[in-house]
Amino acid sequence: MNFILDPVAAIGRAFLGIVRKAGALALFALAGLSHLLRPPFYWGVFFNSLIEIAFYSLPVVALTAIFSGGVIALQSYAGFAQYHVQSAIAGIVVLAVVRELGPVLAGLMVAGRVGAAMSAEIGTMRVTDQIDALRTLSTDPMKYLVTPRLLAGTLALPFLVLVADILGVLGGFTVSVSKLGFDPQNYIIATFNALKPLDVIVGLSKAAVFGFIISLMGCYHGYTSRGGAEGVGSATTAAVVAASILLLAFDYLLTDLFFAS
Repeated sequence: MNFILDPVAAIGRAFLGIVRKAGALALFALAGLSHLLRPPFYWGVFFNSLIEIAFYSLPVVALTAIFSGGVIALQSYAGFAQYHVQSAIAGIVVLAVVRELGPVLAGLMVAGRVGAAMSAEIGTMRVTDQIDALRTLSTDPMKYLVTPRLLAGTLALPFLVLVADILGVLGGFTVSVSKLGFDPQNYIIATFNALKPLDVIVGLSKAAVFGFIISLMGCYHGYTSRGGAEGVGSATTAAVVAASILLLAFDYLLTDLFFAS
């Protein structure tokens, strides 16, 4: 019977481990959010995190968006030319960028850059006992380290996505006009005709959710890291991987929620 029960027991242990991890993460997120309503709020940490996420991530997000918009235009033209519907390219570019690629690509870039940095910073503080030192100074580590970063990530990513949307559409426009021979005025008119306010709202809403997830994963894995330098490295890797997977999962859920009907 062991050859039957052992796999079942292993599946049960894995499932319980996932549930335990999800519960711990949910409690961590609730604890971080609860401090938003209770003073004091560490504005210095918040603004430093906001600048780190929003301003210093601009170059990589901007370059990613520009080239992605250009690639969408090229690939769309190659496919649509077979059916003589090249006029739809402007609409395809703006909808793809605003609804999906802007939030997702910006989120993945920020997850790789900022999520890793948050996890490494807080993880280093954990393994060097700096978090315990904060408690001895009557400073709540969650309030000081986690809450400002959660708010900063939630507010910063919509700004980055708005920039990515503009530059992505601009990249598609540049390629379409300069390489594919589109009329600039007609392309701009088609772009505005295809774009609806709901598309922008959904894209920015996704960005806020993604920013919260990235900050949460970075803070959680750094805060719970153990085992010295090796533990910090493992926590950093886990933060980026978990943030990327959750980002794509929530992208599907939000897309299904807003556009399935």
